[in-house]
Amino acid sequence: MAILELGINLGIRNIVNKKYYDSDTGVGLDPELRAGFLSALESFTSEVFGDDINVISLASFKLVCFCDLVALPNDETNKQPLISFAITEKETDSEVVKKHLEEVNSHFLNRYSLNDIFTKKNKYFKKFEERVDDIIGDLKLKTEDRFRSIF
Repeated sequence: MAILELGINLGIRNIVNKKYYDSDTGVGLDPELRAGFLSALESFTSEVFGDDINVISLASFKLVCFCDLVALPNDETNKQPLISFAITEKETDSEVVKKHLEEVNSHFLNRYSLNDIFTKKNKYFKKFEERVDDIIGDLKLKTEDRFRSIF
């Protein structure tokens, strides 16, 4: 029961990407490719079904997402999805993870101005990874790692 990887995307651009377990999430999938996929999926689900993506379930993993639509104050027509996502082990409770992702989005939007989010490079947001670690707490640990940390 763990989050293997967590990230924040703005549209097709990856802003934050934190891996907790390298080998478990696949063969080096490019964060920008994943951001494009999630943005396209979010656009598809909102336009066709009028809904947001929530959980994508695969054979070994789940992809849990939380999305806010954001735009610069002077350009309300250019709304883009701000998607926080977590790649989790299959048995991880999606609702718990989604609540944490909602908190990640909230902290991110409170910490950075929309202008910075739309214009700054990824390394500008590097310090936010520490806040992400604080928010998700021990969800970043697999069961065996939790036991190891106790002893």
